[in-house]
Amino acid sequence: MGDLIAFPSPPKAPDEPAGEPLWREVVGRELREERLRQDRTLHDVATVAGVSTQYLSEVERGLKEPSSEIIAAVTGALGLRLLDLTSGVSRSLGGIDGPVCLAR
Repeated sequence: MGDLIAFPSPPKAPDEPAGEPLWREVVGRELREERLRQDRTLHDVATVAGVSTQYLSEVERGLKEPSSEIIAAVTGALGLRLLDLTSGVSRSLGGIDGPVCLAR
């Protein structure tokens, strides 16, 4: 028999700073946590928001980058204001170490 030759690994995307999640991941996590706090189903919230259950699931899992209109629809379906969502995202990101750049 012949020798096994490993396939080369695909090139990796540029690494993110350590511990720095993507915005869509944090937004999705906040939306899911709020939905679960309210003891509501994906189907219920998706129906009220006017999106498919599958799409909302992908948003919550951080797989889709929702538009501002989708974020507004889902937060509205959850009875939240955009300020409530962004405050939750800020709290989630507050515990992450890394470089901070505040442009003026």
